[in-house]
Amino acid sequence: MLKCERVQVFTYSNTRTHQNMSTQTKRVAFHTLGCKLNFSETATISRNFIRHGFEQVQYRDEADIYVLNTCSVTENADKEARKLIRQAKRRNPNSFVAVIGCYAQLKPKEIADIDGVDIVLGAEEKFNLLNHLDMIDLNGGTQVIQSDIDHVHKFTPSYSSGERTRAFLKVQDGCDYTCSFCTIPLARGESRSDTIEETMKVAREVAATDAREIVLTGVNIGDFGKGTSETFFDLIKELDQLDGIDRIRISSIEPNLLTDEIIEFCAASGKFMAHFHLPLQSGSDKILGAMRRRYKRDLYENRVGKIKSTIPDACIGVDVIVGFPGETDDDFLDTYNFLNELDISYLHVFTYSERANTDALKFGESVSKEKRAERSKMLHILSDKKRRYFYDQFVRTTRPVLFENMKNGKLLGHTDNYIQVQLDEPPERINTIQSVRLTLNHGAVIDGVL
Repeated sequence: MLKCERVQVFTYSNTRTHQNMSTQTKRVAFHTLGCKLNFSETATISRNFIRHGFEQVQYRDEADIYVLNTCSVTENADKEARKLIRQAKRRNPNSFVAVIGCYAQLKPKEIADIDGVDIVLGAEEKFNLLNHLDMIDLNGGTQVIQSDIDHVHKFTPSYSSGERTRAFLKVQDGCDYTCSFCTIPLARGESRSDTIEETMKVAREVAATDAREIVLTGVNIGDFGKGTSETFFDLIKELDQLDGIDRIRISSIEPNLLTDEIIEFCAASGKFMAHFHLPLQSGSDKILGAMRRRYKRDLYENRVGKIKSTIPDACIGVDVIVGFPGETDDDFLDTYNFLNELDISYLHVFTYSERANTDALKFGESVSKEKRAERSKMLHILSDKKRRYFYDQFVRTTRPVLFENMKNGKLLGHTDNYIQVQLDEPPERINTIQSVRLTLNHGAVIDGVL
């Protein structure tokens, strides 16, 4: 495996006190940063450890092995990774620390230079972590094992389990888009997926667990089947026949890939929920062009309109970035006013973060951090207003709720259209679906009664 030409192995001279790690070490802890795709991959890796006799503990506990699955979408994600590595070594100075994920692929030497890191695995090698524990003697320093991202073509199916009643099923990986602000293609490689047949095998594994709901996840899930005769629409038609799962949600999907037939199919399905998440990033056509997004605001508005006319109760979430280079006050107001007028339910607001090796670094005048923070605050307030208005429409109505956990003595769950509901009910109702009358809107959550 290590002789393959496309796999590079580097060793950095950090001092180590422990000997070669082996599966004799039993306590392993995982921590995941970033997106739900990362969570599904961490869960898959952890199940492999458990199958080989390891005991999984919390990251805050003392462990023999700490595995950090990283994100590198923002500068804050990088900083958080460094903090978590230091925390692990404080808990057990003799522990083995492995760093995997997007940050590991993009900046392996930078991670290797962090005191306490034993091994850094790139995008393709992370799923072989368990094998590397036996194969590599790290007394000589930190080892980095990574493939050139242009040579990463394998798709590894993954799903989360055991945490909640909802499972995240990875159906696609990588991205062929070239958005000027994004490092994901550099971290995960080209768009790829498995066949529908193989994806359904994994989906049936999920259905055999306690999960009642599946969320389809990936980097660009609308690209499922690219390069083959299969499509994302073909996949959801098959998933709609899946036994053992009550609910399926489509996670973030590009507006240019969300077709009328997908929307109409979800409207007619008893399994696919009335919930869509559409990344916008900017309401200014000028900024969308600079970002190299594959749509303009007219197309986005059309997709939102199609959803609401076909599924009036649908919840629509939106990703938006503030402070992109060259974004003037007028450009931001274009975005704000566009979002304010759209029939959407909530926002995920991201503050633009300069990332190495992205073309956006060459664009326009940098927006001050103060102005970025101001714009972010404005959109967070708008998001709160949008969510409250959306929730208000369903007060005094009855909706099916899947109960997921307890918090502050309240039973929490989500309706089919992704309204968070709390009830005074016992934990025994967790992982059940009940008809709930929605009574009082608190903004972020609605009270309900059975």
